[in-house]
Amino acid sequence: MPSSTISSKGQITVPLQIRKRLGVKPGDRVEFVVEGGQTILRPAQGPENPFVKYVGAHRAFSTLDEVNEWVRDLRAAADETEE
Repeated sequence: MPSSTISSKGQITVPLQIRKRLGVKPGDRVEFVVEGGQTILRPAQGPENPFVKYVGAHRAFSTLDEVNEWVRDLRAAADETEE
């Protein structure tokens, strides 16, 4: 089982085998999550991508005019919520 030693500054080196398993590289952030009495190390999850809800929306349009109309509607709805 891979292990590491905590330095006097509280730092650890994540073994290569674990970095590969997590898919992390230098500069990536990780987070420690406590679940069910265990502490889990995982890649940090960034804020949710605001465009995820629109994935696949392009399939609903058959012309560029329809896309532009949809964008205008979205902008108008956003303007209404800001007021």
